[in-house]
Amino acid sequence: MKVLKFGGSSVASADRIKNIISIVKPRLDSGEKLTIVFSAFGGVTDTLIEMSVLASHGKDKYLALYHQFRDRHTTAARELLSEPGFHALSAAMDENHDTLKDLLKGIFLVREASPRTMDYVLSFGERNANVIIAEAMKENGINAEYLDARKIIRTNKDFGNARVNFKLTNEAIREHYAAHQDKLQIVTGFIGSDIGGLTTTLGRGGSDYTAAILAGALESEVLEIWTDVDGVLTSDPRKVKQAFTIPTLSYTEAMEMSHFGAKVIYPPTIQPALNKGIPIYIKNTFNPSFSGTLIHKDHDTRFRSTIKGISSLSNLSLLRLQGSGMMGVPGVSGRLFTALGKEKINVILITQASSEHSICLAVSDKESKKAVVAITEEFEKEIEDGLIESVKCETDLCVVAVVGEEMRNVPGVAGRLFEGLGKNGINVIAIAQGSSELNISFVISKEDETKALNAIHDSFFLSDTKRIHVFMVGVGLIGGTLLSQIEDQKETLKSQNGLEIKVCGLANSKNMIFDENGIDLSNWRNLLNDSNIPSSFTEFTGRMIGMNLSNTIFLDNTADAVIPSNYEKILAASISIATPNKTAASSAYSHYSLLKELAKKNNVEFLFETNVGAGLPVISTLRNLIHSGDRIISIEAVLSGSVSFIFNNFDGSKPFSHLVEEARALGYTEPDPRDDLSGADVKRKITILAREAGLKTETDEVTIHPILPETCMKASDVEAFFEELKRQNVYFDGMLKAASAENKVLRFIARVDDDKVSCGLEEVGSDSPFYHLAGSDNMIVFTTQRYRQRPLVVRGPGAGAEVTAAGLFAEIISAGN
Repeated sequence: MKVLKFGGSSVASADRIKNIISIVKPRLDSGEKLTIVFSAFGGVTDTLIEMSVLASHGKDKYLALYHQFRDRHTTAARELLSEPGFHALSAAMDENHDTLKDLLKGIFLVREASPRTMDYVLSFGERNANVIIAEAMKENGINAEYLDARKIIRTNKDFGNARVNFKLTNEAIREHYAAHQDKLQIVTGFIGSDIGGLTTTLGRGGSDYTAAILAGALESEVLEIWTDVDGVLTSDPRKVKQAFTIPTLSYTEAMEMSHFGAKVIYPPTIQPALNKGIPIYIKNTFNPSFSGTLIHKDHDTRFRSTIKGISSLSNLSLLRLQGSGMMGVPGVSGRLFTALGKEKINVILITQASSEHSICLAVSDKESKKAVVAITEEFEKEIEDGLIESVKCETDLCVVAVVGEEMRNVPGVAGRLFEGLGKNGINVIAIAQGSSELNISFVISKEDETKALNAIHDSFFLSDTKRIHVFMVGVGLIGGTLLSQIEDQKETLKSQNGLEIKVCGLANSKNMIFDENGIDLSNWRNLLNDSNIPSSFTEFTGRMIGMNLSNTIFLDNTADAVIPSNYEKILAASISIATPNKTAASSAYSHYSLLKELAKKNNVEFLFETNVGAGLPVISTLRNLIHSGDRIISIEAVLSGSVSFIFNNFDGSKPFSHLVEEARALGYTEPDPRDDLSGADVKRKITILAREAGLKTETDEVTIHPILPETCMKASDVEAFFEELKRQNVYFDGMLKAASAENKVLRFIARVDDDKVSCGLEEVGSDSPFYHLAGSDNMIVFTTQRYRQRPLVVRGPGAGAEVTAAGLFAEIISAGN
C-alpha cells in the first residue's frame, strides 16, 4: 500500500483534478495499491474562515462568500462529471450546502464562532472536495470510494488542533481497510472526530498529518506528499531565487527545516512515518516526472554542501528575562516555561547565557504581549525586589535556521555563516545551537530576512558563483560604457571568475528602473526610457536600501554635488560605493574620514580609484605601498588628461589658443576650458592623493600656481575667453621659448612633498619622467623609502569613457570579493 496526499493548490480547479486522475490512473491500472488523501480546494479553507468571522461580527457579507463557496463546488462538479453523474450527486451537495448555510446563520445570530463550531465549518471544505473527486474518479473508470476521515481518526476535544488517539485510530483504520480492500479510498484530510462524534481538525498542515497517520496504521510502503513545488528546496524560492531541490533528507533534517518555516511538509507528518521507517516523497503535481525529495532515516553524506537547507520564521518577538537573582538559583527555567505553558504559548527558540544571568526566547508576535504578562506575573516578587529586571521584548524579528546533519563532521561552518552575515551588515541578536550540531539558529531583524537567506545560500550552495547587486545613477557616456562592458563580460566572469553581476537599479535625470532579478542589459536603454518612475535620488536610495539585497554596490557616475550627501546613509545600510565623482573624497577632511570609517564599520567598501586616474591603479598602488610598510617621501603627478594633451603637444608649431580649441573639440576639456586650465580639478585629485598618503589636507590648503593670466579667467563667457586667450599667445610662446632654451618642456605638475601640497606649470628636463609624456597620458611618480633611487611610475590614459568604466568595473569586482 502507498498513501498519496494532494494539497489545495493541486486541486484548485477542475483541470488540476483531471491532471491528478491522469497521474494516478496508470498506477492503479498497473496494479499499485493506493489510498489518496485530498485537501479542500485551494483557498477554500481561508474563505470558510472569513465567512465565519464576518458572520460572528454580525456582517451579512458572509452570504456573498457562502454563495461563492457553493457556486465554486457546483461548477467543479459540473466540469468533472457527466450530466447523470452530476444529478446523482447534486442532492447530497445541496443538503451539505444548506447545512453550512444554517450553521453560518446560527453564528450570525449568536455573534460567536466557538472553536468547536469553527472545526465543523472548516470540515465542509475537505468533505465537499473529496466527494466530488471520488465521483470524478468513478467516472474515469476507477473503483473509488469516498471516506470521511471522521469515521476513522479519533481525537480529543482540543478543537482547532486536536490530538490523535493512535490506539483507537489505528484500530479503526485497519478495520475499515480490511473491509474495503477492493476500492480506492478517497480520504478527507485535516478532519477527525472525538469519541462522541464531534468534528475536530488536526491543525495547520493537517491533511499531511492525515496521510501520515494512514501510512503508519497501514504500514505503507511509502508516503507521497504531492504539492506545487519540486520537493523540499534549499530555501524558500519566493525569497531565494537560486533555491534548488534537495534530493534526500533525513527525518531529523526534514523536521528541523519544517519547524523553522519550510512550508512543504508539516512537522507532525514526519513522526508517524519515522516511527515505522516509512519513506516520504515530496512530489510536484505539475511536474510529476521530477524525482522530488526523498525523506528517510539516513542523511546524504555526498550532498554538494555541508548544510542541507536554510529556513526562516518571521513575525517573531524575542523576550529577555535577566537579572542577578537568576544566577545559581534552581528552578528559574522551570517556572518560566511552566508559566508560558499554562497560557499555551509556543516557544520557538531558547538561548541562555552560561552565566545564568539571562534567558532569551522567541515567540510569535501575536503571542508576545500575553507572554510578557505571564512571565511578569510569575516573577512579580523578584521584579519588585530588583533581583530580576522587567521583561524586555523586541518585535518584528525572524529566526533563520541552517540545517544539516553533516555539519557536526565539518569544522568552521558557524564561522563561515556569521562571516557572511557580517559582511552584509546583518546584526545577529541571539544564537542557539544544539549539542547535536544539526541546526544553527539565530535571530535577526525581519527586514534582513531575505538578505540573510540569500547571503547564506550564496555562501554555502553557490560557493563557485558569487552574486553582486549593482545600483547605478548616471548612465551617460561612462555609465553606458560600463553597462556594455558588464554585458559583454558576463559569461566570462561567471565561468572563469565565479561572479554574476546583476544590475538591479538604474537612473538618469528623467527616469528610474528597478528589478531585483537583474535588468536586461541588452535592452536597458529602452527599459529606462519607457519607465514610468520619475527620477528622484531620495526615492532611488530608499528603494535600493529597502530591497536589502546581499553584496550590493552603489555606483555614482555623475558629477552631481548633492548625491554624495547621501553616501553616509548608503554606507550605513552596508552598501558599498564606487564612484568617479570627486565631490565626497575631496570634501572637508572630516567628511572624507567619516565616510571611510563608516565603510570600515559596516564591512563595506568606499572606492574612488577613478577619482584620480580613471582606470589607472593609482590609489590602489599607493595603499599597497603604505600597507606593506613603505614610507611615502613625495608624490609628483600629471593628473589632467586634457591639460596633459595641451602641453604635450605645445611645441611651437601651433599657437597655444589653437591647442586649447582642439582639445575642446576632441572632448578632452569641459565646454568651458577654464574648468580644466584653472587647475581646480587637479587640486581635488592631489588633495585625495595627499589624504590617502596620510595627510589631513583640506582642498583650500593646496597651493595653485595658475596657468592662465587673470584676464583670461575673468572673461565674461567662453567666446570672450578664447578672444583673450588669442591675445595671450605671446605670453605662452614666451614661456615655451624660455623652457626650450634649456632643453625643457612645460608640464602642469601636482606635488605632495612632506606636508606641502601644490600644483602648477613647471619646466622639466629630459631627466624627468614627465619629459616624454605624450597624447593625453597621465603620470604619477611615487618616491618612497624603497623606491628612492628609481621612483615607482604609473602611466597611462587618465581620461576617457572606456578606461574610466574599466576602472569602475574593477572596483565592482573588488567590492564583490
